[in-house]
This record gives sequence, C-alpha cells and structure tokens, in this order.
Amino acid sequence: MDSVARLTPEIQQRVQELKRLLQKASYEYYVLDAPTIDDAVYDRLYRELQTLETQYPELISPDSPTQRVGERPASQFTSVKHNIPLYSLENAFGNDDLAIWEQRWRKVAADVSEFDYICELKIDGNAIALTYKNGVLVRGATRGDGITGEEITQNVRAIKSIPLRLNLENPPEIVEVRGEAFLSLDTFEKINRDREKAGESLFANPRNATAGTLRQLDSRIVAARQLDFFAYTLHFPGELATQWDALELLKQLGFRVNPERSCCANLQAVQEYCDRWSTDRTKLRYMTDGVVIKINSLALQEKLGFTQKFPRWAIALKYPAEEAPTILENIGVNVGRTGAITPVAELRPVLLAGTTVSRATLHNRDRVAELDCRIGDTVIIRKAGEIIPEVVRVLKELRPAGAQPYQMPSHCPECGEPVVKPEDEAVTRCINASCPAILRGALTHWASRDALDINGVGEKLVAQLVDSRIVHSVADLYDLSIEQLLTLERMGKKSAEKIVTAIQHSKAQPWSRVLYGLGIRHIGSVNAQTLTQAFPKVELLAQATPEQIEAVPGFGSEIAQSVSEWFQNHGNQELIDRLRQAGVQLEGEAAPVVRETAIAGKVFVITGTLPTLKRDEAKALIQEAGGKATDSVSKKTDYLVAGEEAGSKLEKAQTLGITILSEAELMELIQA
Repeated sequence: MDSVARLTPEIQQRVQELKRLLQKASYEYYVLDAPTIDDAVYDRLYRELQTLETQYPELISPDSPTQRVGERPASQFTSVKHNIPLYSLENAFGNDDLAIWEQRWRKVAADVSEFDYICELKIDGNAIALTYKNGVLVRGATRGDGITGEEITQNVRAIKSIPLRLNLENPPEIVEVRGEAFLSLDTFEKINRDREKAGESLFANPRNATAGTLRQLDSRIVAARQLDFFAYTLHFPGELATQWDALELLKQLGFRVNPERSCCANLQAVQEYCDRWSTDRTKLRYMTDGVVIKINSLALQEKLGFTQKFPRWAIALKYPAEEAPTILENIGVNVGRTGAITPVAELRPVLLAGTTVSRATLHNRDRVAELDCRIGDTVIIRKAGEIIPEVVRVLKELRPAGAQPYQMPSHCPECGEPVVKPEDEAVTRCINASCPAILRGALTHWASRDALDINGVGEKLVAQLVDSRIVHSVADLYDLSIEQLLTLERMGKKSAEKIVTAIQHSKAQPWSRVLYGLGIRHIGSVNAQTLTQAFPKVELLAQATPEQIEAVPGFGSEIAQSVSEWFQNHGNQELIDRLRQAGVQLEGEAAPVVRETAIAGKVFVITGTLPTLKRDEAKALIQEAGGKATDSVSKKTDYLVAGEEAGSKLEKAQTLGITILSEAELMELIQA
C-alpha cells in the first residue's frame, strides 16, 4: 500500500502542528533570543516531522523547517558575514546512528584503511567565531545562521578566557577560531539569584543566560557575568595534520580547550566514551548535552567535504532527552502516607532519558493552576533530578478546542472524606487517619530499607493487608500470623513463614530506625539519628518541649513543632504503647562520650568534592571527634568544609560569616 492510501487527516494535522511549533521555536531562538523550547525537545519534534515527511513526501512544503537553511540574526546588532561558514552538525541519537554514519562516510572514502576519531564534549552554550589579524583579536561574532552572524566584539573582549592577542611570535595575517561561550552552573545560579532579588525574570538555563549575556549592549555586564569559553576549531595557514594537533595548538595560542577530549582508535572506543559521559556529565561544572565526534585526520576531512548542510566527517551524538513533549491524556491523584493529595499527569507514553514515561507529577493544586494543565494538552515533561518525571510546560497553542480547566477533588478519592488545604501549605490533604491510602503509605515506609527493613513486606503485600482489613496500623504487623497471611492471594506457606520471621527480626532494629519509620513530617534518617542521640528513650522525646528539640544542632522551629505535635496526638501515643508491648526498640544508647577536641560540639556542613575523603568519611571523622555533621547551612553552623564545585551552600556560608575550611584545615582541627 502506498503512502497516499495510508495518509489520514490526523497525520496532516500533526504535520501542520509540528511545522507551526518548530517555526515559532526557531524564531524565538534565533531572532528574539528568548527560546521557549529546549534543544532536546526541538530535536524530538524536528525528527518526528522529518520522519512523517519521509513517509509522506507529498506533505513536504517550502516553508517546512526541514527545508530551511537558517534564520536571520536579530536586527539591532550589526550583521557580518563569516569569513568561513559555521556548519551545523548532523545529529545521532544512539550507537546505531553512529554506525550508520561511519558506513556512510567510508563509502565516500573507500580507499582509507587507517583512521581514528576525536571525541569532544558538546558544550551547551553559544557558538562564537573569532577573527585574529596579525595575532590581535579584531572581530567576534555569533553563529547566526552559519553564513551571517552578529558582531559582538566588545562583549567577546570581556570574556577573560579568550586571548586578546595570540601567544605566537610571528602570527599569520589571519587566524579563525571557533568555540563555545558558556556559563558554569555556579555562575548561572548566582545570576538567577541576583535577578530574582532585582525582580527580573529568571533565565531558563545556562545556554539561555549565555545568549542573553552575549547580546548585552554594555560589555561591563558581560564581564561581571564571567562567561567562559572553550575553543574547538582552528583555521590556521600551516601544516596541521590532525584535529588533535589543532587542539594542542589552540592551547599554545592561549585558548582553553575542553580537558575531557579523547582520541579514540575506533567506533567502539567512541561508543564507550559516549556511554561514560552520559552519566559522568552530571559531575561537571558546566552543561553538556552530547558528544561531538570528528575524524582526526584533517586530510581525510578535506577529502570527505560537506553535504548541503553538514560536514561528512563530523557528527554530534545527542544524549537522551532530558525533556520531551507528549499528550496529557488524564489527570489523576495520589494520596501519600501524610495524606498529601498529589495530582498526577497520565501521559501518552514517551521515551525520556532512556526510559518510557507514562506518568508525571503535577506537585499540587497551585502548580496545576500555574501551568493551566488541561486534558488533551501537549505538555513538556522533564525528569526532576534525572529521576522523577514532572510536567514543566504546556504548549497552549496546541490545545484542543473545548479543553476544560482542571479542578482538584473536594473529597479524598480513597476514603471519600472531605479534603482540606492548610493556609500555610500548597498541599491539599486528607486528614482521615483511617484512610486506606495513608495506612498503605505508613506501612510501606515502616518496612522500607532505611526504616525497619522488613524483607517481603512491599507495596503489593501492604495493599492486600489493608484491602482485606487484616492490618490497621504498623503495630498490627507484629500480631500477624502465618494463617492470616495464607488467606491472601498467591501466598504460600514458606513465603508466609519468611514474612512473619522478618517482622519478628525487625524488633531488634535500633531506636533511630524506629523513629524514622514512624513517618513524622520532616524527620528523615539523618534527623532521626541526631534526635535519638539527644533523646535516647522515646519517653524523653515524647516529653520534650519544642524549645528543647529546637536546641538540638541542625533543628529549627518547624521541625521541632512537628515532632512535639506528633507525640501529643492520642492515637500516636497508643501506637507507641503497642509497639512497646510488641518488643520494638524504643530506646538506645545516649550520644557517646567523645574526647575533648577543638571541634567538640561544633556544627559542620560539607559541600563540594573533597580531594581525598568521601563525604560520609568526613562526617564520620567529625562525629568521632565530637562534632556534629548536618546537611544544611544555618546560623547554627560553625564551619563549612568546602571542596571543588562548592555551590550555593558556600555562598550562603559566606553571607552568614561562617568559617570556611579546606579538607586539610579540617584535619588539622580534628587532630589538634
């Protein structure tokens, strides 16, 4: 069957939607410098359009983004023609694409038997073309459409990592350099904090901020924002044999080149390099969204030449999208163990960062209202912290007719009781202590690895125990019999025996794990350990006033009030009594007596990467010497131990006048 027979009105409509969205995004990116769609999302939409046009060639039109060479630069800057065009790179999205690329260029150079590749991290910034005349910087320009850009020489001069004069005694008359201007993550965060204080809109990402900085009319602002620069291409009238030689010469001329570059003997080595940096890139102080692979031999590059749009000798491997567009098919809600009712986006399945995603959090009622999510919307989803999918934007221009605003439920979908929204919280809650969802969450948390660590008691078993009304609280777990468990579906005798044994063994877990397992708001595993050292018996903690709890290093009034209120609740008091009767550990050893040291009683926070110690090792040394190690900087913090890539914690500590220590200075204090 040919493509005409398969063509449907829905496909035609989708192609038109993609064209309109991509054209709008292209204008915002190249002309306005105010993009609303990140590169990864643009790439996904572009490939979808490209695929549809390949399947249905009759849908290709002159105005399609796939037929466009480039956009014009913004009009308020002087346009300049590049001495040497800046070509785009073809994109690869996996090892299969790389293999196809290699097969393709080797057909053009079939007589070549020996070759290698250079891999360079693809910096998520803005490309710049530099011209040096007789060794002196005379022009800096943005990439623009690759043929014509905008002259930004004064701003380029403000970037300290770009030399104003080449480090060469007898430079050629003309030298052309290409590279990427970018902002470090720490600098980007500082810029946004300053903008927030000034009441200005925040930059969406470091690349956005870099583009806005390069187009400032006042070069003093550019200097203050501390842009950085990596050079990666050199047009030099001399005998250079390889791309590696060019990078080494760039270093000699005074440029920074990316230190993570690598020479790879074959495609397998390239793929191993790409795989490694797909995870290790999170450790970098700047953003990178892929790897640029170039044939090392400049002679082979020249032989292969260019297609109409791309060099044949280079390709960019793009990492799996951190963001992706999809359709919001429904909005449901989850009820958590604290009663928090969280709206959840039910999505048309989409591949995101290597996994298929069909659900994403919408956080709370305020966030839903802010996004104005409606069923049928095209939404952009992102993995928050590369783990939890969340909806970050709605493409309202693609909204279907008649889509209605979403209303949060007035009653809990689990128990039917009315929900409430405390004035001081954004979260809507079910406050029915008997709600099955709250009970399921409490039981699952109690049995989790960091709490009582009860092997075999997971979400599926917990759901059966609650639905069958065998268990009504965590204390009921300790009354479970093998006979009761055997009434559940797919439960054999051996499994039941193992579960009962695991529950009985959990009684020996220390008091700190029990406290964490109780699920008190704001009490994580670290806070639980700290509290149980300060209050080694449950009775001491239950009788403590908020002021006494707040006196514990690292605790504020909100946490202290939460703990105090929990123990004042009659139902919670009954739970503690039942756990005591079951034989669960509700007391432990008091904080150990430590030797007198210079840091005894002092509060430390560790940030960044230390030269020799892991963070847990440093914390253990501090605690052994009588100090306290906490995770957040406050007025109670005495010392901040700062390693490489220390971020916002370092700035906050400096603002509060807290003493900053290196690892070596910390060791001197401990040994004093």
